[in-house]
Amino acid sequence: MTLLSDRVVLVSGGTQGVGAAVARAAAREGATVVVTGRRAELGDPLAAELGGAYVPADVSDVASARASVQAAIDRYGRIDCLVNAAGLTSRGTLLDTTPELFDQHIAVNLRGPFFLMQAVVRDLLRRGAPGTIVNIISSSELGGQPFLAPYVAAKAGLAGLTRNAAHAHRFDRIRINGLDIGWTDTEGEDATQRAFHAADDGWRERAAKTLPMGKLGQADEIADFVVFLLSPRSGVVTGSVLDWDQNVQGGLD
Repeated sequence: MTLLSDRVVLVSGGTQGVGAAVARAAAREGATVVVTGRRAELGDPLAAELGGAYVPADVSDVASARASVQAAIDRYGRIDCLVNAAGLTSRGTLLDTTPELFDQHIAVNLRGPFFLMQAVVRDLLRRGAPGTIVNIISSSELGGQPFLAPYVAAKAGLAGLTRNAAHAHRFDRIRINGLDIGWTDTEGEDATQRAFHAADDGWRERAAKTLPMGKLGQADEIADFVVFLLSPRSGVVTGSVLDWDQNVQGGLD
């Protein structure tokens, strides 16, 4: 038996980075996977590779997010699992963040996941079915760097939402958990380092030397953990926001 046999899994932000890694891991474990995102040139070939579906969607637009859930239900009849992996990591401090930048972070990192969860949970309740949700959050939600102020605000909200929704729907057998992931090697992180920190081709190697395990977090390793949380193998766990990081929160040298 594979971990996600006969499950329909929707992955928002599933066309690249952690989302794409989760989509691949879920498919390997027997799931039918629907990936969403804004880039068809990535989504279409990935869906073809996995034997699933790509649905164009912008999570910052509530109507688009809701439509992606409905498209998956229309095609496969249901959604059993949701992974909120879409994210925005552009920089801003408390002092230089504009209302527009703040709203962008809330829209992508909090409002989008909120209404995707709402739509999926409504479908689960309509069918009287159990389900699982995993939200990709960030260890930065516990404080983060000064240049991540709007990001931290939104991700901290997502951590609170994860616990609240899990509590509200525990008797519906809908398990909802989150991962506070640390610094991870993805296409998006590479673009962010180059855009905001003047990074060159050697930034990964230099960063790795500063980290306890000698490497950045890897998307495929995160994906395996997400699949475990989505699957029955994670038992009754719900409402947990788990640290997936090599730095210990609260630890000081």
